[in-house]
Amino acid sequence: MCSAIAWLFGFLVFAQKIPDRVQKSKKKTDAIVVLTGGSLRLEAGLELLAQKYAKKLFVSGVHRGVDVRQLLRIARKSPLSVECCISLGYDADNTEGNARETAVWLTKEKFETIRLVTASYHMPRSLAEFRSVMRDIEITPHPVFPKSFKTKNWWLWPGSTGLIMEEYNKYLLAVFRRALMGSILY
Repeated sequence: MCSAIAWLFGFLVFAQKIPDRVQKSKKKTDAIVVLTGGSLRLEAGLELLAQKYAKKLFVSGVHRGVDVRQLLRIARKSPLSVECCISLGYDADNTEGNARETAVWLTKEKFETIRLVTASYHMPRSLAEFRSVMRDIEITPHPVFPKSFKTKNWWLWPGSTGLIMEEYNKYLLAVFRRALMGSILY
């Protein structure tokens, strides 16, 4: 009973951490990092790059065989304007992998600041994973809001509630994994 109450309390705190809007920040970063796996992410990252919020865009978790031109075609963007400034990562297949893959790329590029683009409901866990492997990197969150996810009154929408529950459980697993490895998430 106590563990169920603790889970429910933690779940409600976690749900409150889900952003409901983009914090307006004109601050530029060294790179924009987009996590694949959802709608609007790539489009938002490309728009931020076009608006010169960063020098480079890194897309983590891309399927092998997909190149920059194919991604730009999918996003309906002209390759000439931004192709030079986009790097792709093919090694990640989950959020922990995204963080590790991005950390390697950031080290190679000697970058110290990023703007992280992912879905709003995915942001709390993504930030935890990224901060656990990039303690010296400044991360600016940039959530996107897929139409299928209801940010307001999410508890009235079973699909949105289920998605938050899934994210919370994955967050807990990440916290326990890091604790077992001797690392603390913050």
